[in-house]
Amino acid sequence: MVGLLSKCRTLLPGLSASASRWQRHRSRLYHRAPGRLKPLMLSQLFHPLNFQEDAVAGLESKPGELTCRSQRLMLQAGLIYPASPGCYYYMPWALRAMEKLVRVIDHEMQAIGGQKLSMPALSSADLWRASGRWDVMGQELFRLADRHGQKYCLGPTHEELVTNLIASQGVLSYRQLPLLLYQISRKFRDEPKPRFGLLRSREFYMKDMYTFDSSEEAARRTYNLVCDAYCSILNRLELRFVKVQAAMGNIGGTMSHEFQLPADTGEDRLVACSSCDFSANTETMNPDQRDCPVCKGKLSEMKGIEVGHTFYLGTKYSSVFNASFLTAQNQPTLAEMGCYGLGVTRILAASVEVLSKADAIRWPRLIAPYLVCLIPPKKGSREEMAGALLERLYDSIIESIPLLQGDAVLDDRTHLTIGKRLKDANILGYPYIVVAGKKTLGDPSEFEVWSQNTGEVLFLTKEGVIDLLSKVQVP
Repeated sequence: MVGLLSKCRTLLPGLSASASRWQRHRSRLYHRAPGRLKPLMLSQLFHPLNFQEDAVAGLESKPGELTCRSQRLMLQAGLIYPASPGCYYYMPWALRAMEKLVRVIDHEMQAIGGQKLSMPALSSADLWRASGRWDVMGQELFRLADRHGQKYCLGPTHEELVTNLIASQGVLSYRQLPLLLYQISRKFRDEPKPRFGLLRSREFYMKDMYTFDSSEEAARRTYNLVCDAYCSILNRLELRFVKVQAAMGNIGGTMSHEFQLPADTGEDRLVACSSCDFSANTETMNPDQRDCPVCKGKLSEMKGIEVGHTFYLGTKYSSVFNASFLTAQNQPTLAEMGCYGLGVTRILAASVEVLSKADAIRWPRLIAPYLVCLIPPKKGSREEMAGALLERLYDSIIESIPLLQGDAVLDDRTHLTIGKRLKDANILGYPYIVVAGKKTLGDPSEFEVWSQNTGEVLFLTKEGVIDLLSKVQVP
């Protein structure tokens, strides 16, 4: 013990070895000088933890409803909380992940010329009757009437509203096209049996884009452009996906593709050819077909989770609402349209589903709620003095890597063992966990760094930790 304290005095000149002095030092984490960033303390964040399996089982209305990994883990980690069947509170940590994902989506949509807007959730029944979908959609629509008896629905998608908006502006000029409008908003679908947590819920967030072009050829170019942007989003998230031919369903149009994450828990059945690039949802195929319709090669089957869906609509909606433009010859012509959906909350849940372990969340690094968790020693332990070094490391990380400001959490629950807090951090899925343990008091001083997504455990100096974290991408 004497040797240990001697090392502490060597490493931290002027720092008393007394417990009372260390307590005063810890208090400065909470009361810092003006201009210095106050660390994010885990104990002060609103984050109800439900780490007990029996507690998680009681969160849904029926004991057998925890039917997939992402649902169980997101409830267990306190990311979501059920409000009613198919509707959830998105707790602060889940919302942070979603906001990061939205930034990635915004970047890719605006890179191809997308303009962001917001449309009403309430949609007049008259618009849906005009398109014929008021009856076609059936019970999937949430329908309601106002005090005057006027009927509305809560929009699951916005083809009618956006086309009516464009038509109401008068005839566009061909010089204004292509026009790419998108929003990221809550959508509503009256699922007969909500399940799988955020993978199939009644209220969810979706990115929906609507495009207006001057010709079929131009519309197909825009279609390919948006599909490429979807590929870029999923590649940036490092998610394995397949783009497959899909059915048009009640959206309509003449061409459609889905973006699917292969997963055993997926509800969609997909086929892919081993000899060419053909792939499809089995909904589009003859049930008796066993070989590829393109090259007659062998088809392999898999299950998938749909996270995106694209449609070439042609003039299906523009003809109903007369969304037109003037050609170079001053001739009024109907706009060629496309629509493109990307499930924001579904991507959150699907990424947890396909990346996580049975008992621990793993996030795409780009959208992890927090990137780094720093764990100081337990209060009263032999390594307690290493906490001061961890505080200095925290300051150095924020000073050296400003992008990590607000993304590094200090687990100040020092009444718990390092092992307990490390287990909690593992469940929550921080991409990096930094622990101040015995080696932090050594010479050289080293921190234990867990790289969650690679499974590596490294021992690094302060400079090594900063160098590692400086390579982390932030959306």
